[in-house]
Amino acid sequence: MDKTNILIVDDRAENIIALEALLQRDDINILSTTRPNDALRIAWENDIALALVDVQMPEMDGFELVKILKGHPKTKDITVIFVTAISTDTAFALQGYQSGAVDYLYKPLNPFVTAAKVDAFIRFNRTQRDLKIKNQELLDFQDKLIKAKELAEQGKRIKENFLANMSHEIRTPINGIIGITRLLQLTDLSEEQQEMINLLEVSSNSLLGVINDILDLSKIESGKFKIVRSATQLRAICGDVVNLLKIKAKDKGITLNLEIANEIPDTVIADSLRLNQILMNLVSNAIKFTIEGSVTLKVEVMNRTETDCMIKFSVIDTGIGIAKENIDKIFETFEQAEDSTTLKFGGTGLGLSIVKQLATLKNGLLEVTSEEFKGSTFSFSNRYDLPEIKITPIATPLSSDNLKPLDGLKILVAEDNTINQFLILRILKSWGIETVMVENGQEAIDRLTAEDFNLVLMDTFMPVMNGLEAIKLIREGVVPGKAQIPIITFSAAVMESDRQTAIEAGANDILSKPFDVKLLHSKIAGLGMVH
Repeated sequence: MDKTNILIVDDRAENIIALEALLQRDDINILSTTRPNDALRIAWENDIALALVDVQMPEMDGFELVKILKGHPKTKDITVIFVTAISTDTAFALQGYQSGAVDYLYKPLNPFVTAAKVDAFIRFNRTQRDLKIKNQELLDFQDKLIKAKELAEQGKRIKENFLANMSHEIRTPINGIIGITRLLQLTDLSEEQQEMINLLEVSSNSLLGVINDILDLSKIESGKFKIVRSATQLRAICGDVVNLLKIKAKDKGITLNLEIANEIPDTVIADSLRLNQILMNLVSNAIKFTIEGSVTLKVEVMNRTETDCMIKFSVIDTGIGIAKENIDKIFETFEQAEDSTTLKFGGTGLGLSIVKQLATLKNGLLEVTSEEFKGSTFSFSNRYDLPEIKITPIATPLSSDNLKPLDGLKILVAEDNTINQFLILRILKSWGIETVMVENGQEAIDRLTAEDFNLVLMDTFMPVMNGLEAIKLIREGVVPGKAQIPIITFSAAVMESDRQTAIEAGANDILSKPFDVKLLHSKIAGLGMVH
């Protein structure tokens, strides 16, 4: 055990000897002197915990000595007790406390009181030192946490930047493939060519689905994933899911059924995009692992009140099933029930992981029952608020090949990807729009200076000057009289922060790649016609 250093300062040696005899203990190391100047030197050279100081000394009285000790950073924390034979009146006591002492011992010394006081202050001092050590350890740990947080945030920023760049680099060419596939579908094709084009579309959408799964998982993990609820037509969503996946089921020779209970409300308040994502993943997963038989999407009301209802979506298949010991494993990221499953059926192992995390974000319940070789049932239950006002179901929108013309519009398009240039030009031309194409933000500013346009379609990522920089300059008035021209950005990035950055730069609206043709038409009609 470390010994506690005690300094005794008294101009009479016999007093020092008496105190040393009283305080003799194994855990105490006593240092003493009859000269105040020597006391200062001893205090500066040693780690003194407690000082017993005589008040009346010839060279320097105790009050002066203690003031010097308390005034030096190295000795200011020494606990001081005055030892004196002088009167105990209040004025004298105050002078001692004001100089920095914590207590008095009065001569002649009572051995029991002296030992008890010194022991109490030693224990207090040790506690204080322990606290100081713990506090320093806490500060050191806090510094480590701050550095770890900074490194984590830096890693998070690097990851987000990578995701944004990866999203752009992969989604941009997929946008071109899907777009041109749709254009080809509108041309005269032989039956064999039409079949090949359909397969190309299915493959492109499948690849896009994998990319979206990876990006969505990353957004969920980084806390950037948001649930946005609005009026949602459940029958329409379930019908779309089944219609989209019917071809996939038909190709495998299995039946895809939809069973919706009559009491299902027409409209609920839900995040339609995420609900669609959950159902698409569950039904697609069931089709993948069903070799023969059927897959059924069943929708039923569990209970209902005047303001909300609990709805259960069940996906029932006659597939390979899951062994009991593997049920929990299938919800883990990049995992499937068995290693051989990936080889036989393919897939990333992301679908069910995303479903589980989406279900949690939506405060829903995800359940699974399965019997190996007989089939599985995946169920998602969630409580949905009912709209206060009855909402009439929206009619099915026009197909992309019979959208109304937008004659008379002149649009400036800034896009550096050759395939996307071709795609956008063909689409806009089919709507009767006069189009001028440039390849970067600087060219867009130059062309906007020279000509008048109703609207600008601006890609986000371009060489020389990117779209966001160009938008900021336009909004700042770099092109006289054009600061308020409507601008829609194209972006293959999917992070919420990217969308927010585009709005803050001055974009009126944002269109993600691959873009929906009907949505592009709607946005152009809404902004271009007004301008």
